[in-house]
Amino acid sequence: MLTKSISRRSLILTGCALPVVATPGMAAVVRPQLKHNQLSVPAPFDMPSIGVPDFSASRQFVITDYGAVPDDKRRNKIAISKAISEAHSVGSGVVVVPPGTWEVGSIHLRSNVNLHLAKGATLLFSDDPKDYLPAVQTSWEGIECFNYSPLIYAFNCRNVAITGSGTLQARLDLWKIWYARPKAHMDALVELYQLARHNVAVAKRQMATGEKNLRPHFIQFNRCQNVLVEDVSIVGSPFWTLHPLLCRDVVIRRLNVFAHGHNNDGVDPEMSQNVLIEDCKFDQGDDAVSVKSGRDMDAWRLGVPAKNVVMRNCRIVNGHQMMAIGSELSAGIENVLVDDCHFVGSGKLREGTTVPMNNLLFVKTNERRGGYVKNIHMSHVTATALEGGVLAVATDVLYQWKTLLPTYERRLTPIRDIHVSDVNVGTAQFRCSILGEADMPVRDVTLEKVKVKTLLSAPLTLQHVEKFAETE
Repeated sequence: MLTKSISRRSLILTGCALPVVATPGMAAVVRPQLKHNQLSVPAPFDMPSIGVPDFSASRQFVITDYGAVPDDKRRNKIAISKAISEAHSVGSGVVVVPPGTWEVGSIHLRSNVNLHLAKGATLLFSDDPKDYLPAVQTSWEGIECFNYSPLIYAFNCRNVAITGSGTLQARLDLWKIWYARPKAHMDALVELYQLARHNVAVAKRQMATGEKNLRPHFIQFNRCQNVLVEDVSIVGSPFWTLHPLLCRDVVIRRLNVFAHGHNNDGVDPEMSQNVLIEDCKFDQGDDAVSVKSGRDMDAWRLGVPAKNVVMRNCRIVNGHQMMAIGSELSAGIENVLVDDCHFVGSGKLREGTTVPMNNLLFVKTNERRGGYVKNIHMSHVTATALEGGVLAVATDVLYQWKTLLPTYERRLTPIRDIHVSDVNVGTAQFRCSILGEADMPVRDVTLEKVKVKTLLSAPLTLQHVEKFAETE
């Protein structure tokens, strides 16, 4: 499909400016700007419209035209890179992966490029760490660093997409070994924290060395704007599955994720704003969606809150939480809506990949985080069985960090304005458990029409909470 030809005069008359590119010995070439669709998302807060890139008029670049063959990882990486580069150079383009299984290493996207997987296409990603070098600017659990490239990576891009009904699949043989997190890995986490604490430049925080074994994300959009991920299936992941970091205007829809390794969250919008996650299916070994805003001093340095995040009409088969807030939230999190989402699993741990759902909404922080949490909404949600409850708030969640490092600076997290309504659950331990801090109570929490058919323990646990209300 070729780009539509539009006269420059007609575009000027309609107010559309075009970039002009001059090449030596040639007349200036006019390149059409990529169109955007403005998506309005209803929410109980001021949710700006989201700009969604429209590649319908963009030229296609099929990877086989650039030398791709199914079982040659090296040739496929070169072919995909060439197709992406050419699509970018002409103004916009759709890089097409045709039916078949294509072995590959890392893929780096560029602005105005859509990586499109045709029906029956699978990109099979290597588990050889050398395929994800040289190191790139990324992050590990809320701290910036240079580490192995995410399997698919975009840095500082505008108008970037992954679409199509094909599959992204990660080989996991080596990553499964790295899941074990031996002492060398834990020492590396301490090293990275200390580098951030002493404000060492991110470029000097080199983590892709030795036995640090900091696994790469599957997909990371880092400092990007106008991001679209649509229709693809994802199977397996070394680390977090889809990570929009410091992004703006992100749409993730009709995603089908199956990832049951360590830290295998589905989507982690971190320090990102204006994000829509809709019509997705999550089958996770960790949280389905976890909104984050960085860890401790690194997030205080960046100072960009996560804001305006909507998750709607999603189905969760397995996963620790339907929606987690934190625990990396040191730059603040506000304006989050979970609506019309449903946990459809059994909630019981069995052999295989069944992971019990702990909580539908879990706000988690600790005395080191600072930041803030406010204006969180969940409505029209159902679940079969929960190991925890509908709403949980915990202010002492440190996981392995409790013994790895002391508290260098105590900063509590103000948490307020959490509103839950129209929830129906079959079986749960509780409806609501809030464990706040005596020095900074959780404030302004409402539960309305929250029903659990079978409660296995006390329905409410409220510790250091001010202005709590529950109505039928």
